[in-house]
Amino acid sequence: MPTSILITGAGGFVGQELTAALLNTTPPDTTLTITDVTSAPTIPTSASKHASRVTSIQTDLTSYKAVDSLIDPSSTPPRRYDVVYIIHGIMSSGSEANFDLGMSVNLFATQYILDRLRRTMPGVKVVYTSSLAVYGPTAPGFVITERNMPQMPTSSYGMEKMVIELLLNDYSRRGFLDGRAVRLPTVTVRAGAPTQAASSFASGILREPLNGVSSVLPVKKETELWICSPYTVVKNLIHAKDVPKEAFGDSRSVNLPGIKVSVQEMLDVLEEVGGREKRALVEEKYDADIDRIVQGWSPNFDIAWAKSLGFHEDMSLLASVRRKALRTD
Repeated sequence: MPTSILITGAGGFVGQELTAALLNTTPPDTTLTITDVTSAPTIPTSASKHASRVTSIQTDLTSYKAVDSLIDPSSTPPRRYDVVYIIHGIMSSGSEANFDLGMSVNLFATQYILDRLRRTMPGVKVVYTSSLAVYGPTAPGFVITERNMPQMPTSSYGMEKMVIELLLNDYSRRGFLDGRAVRLPTVTVRAGAPTQAASSFASGILREPLNGVSSVLPVKKETELWICSPYTVVKNLIHAKDVPKEAFGDSRSVNLPGIKVSVQEMLDVLEEVGGREKRALVEEKYDADIDRIVQGWSPNFDIAWAKSLGFHEDMSLLASVRRKALRTD
């Protein structure tokens, strides 16, 4: 049976990786509609042979009229979807620097998308990329599960993610949508340019030196992070759409698997893969604003619930960085 998938924010790194993976692993009758705000997203070169299955659209999701056009079963051809991936957003530092923009994109636009979906195609499957920023800081060594830690975000970004999670859970409870909110670890190593995420340095201190470019480390080397390779994150995003809704029980939110690493361990891996000259390209330059946000994120998570739902565990940091070093992006 033909399947139609919508991906918002498909011009970003995760969106591009997800687009490529879906095109390369789904049946030929699966079609994708991909959107982004600045321009129509490109079709990843690794999936270019499937270009005929893709509709790429430039659209501003803060415009209700644009969302109505994007999600419109009565249009010709009908813009009806079986699965919707909501990936767009203003990242953590960007949301903190510009409160109104973060609220407009991360909260109001996303809520309108959910409402448009429930009114025009009730029951549609929605995969929402949330964040571990929904949690606040914890006592040292405290291990978070989905049940033992209240959501008390210490950033506007985390608050916006938390609100959408609550909406998605209630919409699913009422049968409006079939939602699943997956809380991503810090995705490392991302390709492309640095982003407005406070966690951008986690990729930057590996990606840039491996490409012969200097990078700034804004936090202390003993800082610990909960990270995941892009490869595993994308596998889990694809898996998220296939988890039976009954398996979620009374909560549609899940903390995706990752690994805990310190910044020092990341630098050690950089030196092991790239040598001392690559390690020397990382400059320690403390940034109190970034550090305040990062220190609000716990690095300790129990992934038993995610594993019970069939989500994949991550590879080692060394394996992930070696995989990145072999790529040209």
